Amino acid sequence: MQQPPTPKKRRRGRLFRFSSALVVLLAVAGYLVVQYVTGGRGGPGCKVVSGKHDGQAYEFSQEQTMNAATIAAVGTGRGMPERAVTIALATALQESQLVNIEHGDLDSLGLFQQRPSQGWGTKKEILDPTYAAGVFYEHLVKVNDYQQLPLTVAAQRVQRSGYPEAYAKHEPEATLLSAALTGQAAATLTCQGLPDTTRANTGPDAVRAALVRDFGRTVLKETGAEVTGDGSATKAKAKSTPSPSASATGGSSTVTLPVRSGSTRTGWQLAHWAVANSSVLHIERVSYAGREWAAGSADDPWHSTATKASGGVRIVTERQTGRK
Repeated sequence: MQQPPTPKKRRRGRLFRFSSALVVLLAVAGYLVVQYVTGGRGGPGCKVVSGKHDGQAYEFSQEQTMNAATIAAVGTGRGMPERAVTIALATALQESQLVNIEHGDLDSLGLFQQRPSQGWGTKKEILDPTYAAGVFYEHLVKVNDYQQLPLTVAAQRVQRSGYPEAYAKHEPEATLLSAALTGQAAATLTCQGLPDTTRANTGPDAVRAALVRDFGRTVLKETGAEVTGDGSATKAKAKSTPSPSASATGGSSTVTLPVRSGSTRTGWQLAHWAVANSSVLHIERVSYAGREWAAGSADDPWHSTATKASGGVRIVTERQTGRK
């Protein structure tokens, strides 16, 4: 007949079961934190550093960085100042960690946790990052002297949050992101840029469509554009306004965005935008002003190129047939 377990054995058994349960709970908690921060989509990361070379740096997922680039592009496309972009980015960092989430308090949704029931738009509209950023800026410009207000005050007057002081803690990383994504700081944003295999947005047309989506149609002056690919070429009558061009060589295509002389800030904004979107658009290289970024590692800085700067932003994309 089997002897019943002794009290000491029973205690050891309970302790083992408790320890096992605690390990499982901690693992689940860690998983949920990662899922919330990355929106359930981990993978390639990005890094933004200070243009002042003071060692300040922050890391984000590729999805977070892409959403940040959209917020910045929508702002500058509307003629908003860099301060407005910083306020918008800090707000989105607090509200959603820059992840376009489909849930929140009550009926709150998206990057800014905007509520359909409060007149911010339909669910579909709010879950469109371009729309969400645009309607945030529409409300921000109605705040008197928002550029002179503390960031948390300006953000709160738009959001009406139950935690009005929470926005301030995100100002440092929002400031660095804003400087990079508005082109104020050169060569300060890098991403791993490994291709997102769940999407098939590749090639020059996809790049142009994404640019128009984020910046508005004025970012591309399509009249006068020269497009070359697959051995054929078409050329429209030249115009005085710079126009994008595209060409195909081997297994990749190149989109060139002309930048007017003296508009280096615009050039760096476009270059950083391309890096931020490198995963979803399968962008392999971005070069501007004698510097080049290549997909592969967020830790590798922009490096100098041997080729002479062309005055435009060159975006090399993988063709839909796959990487070489």
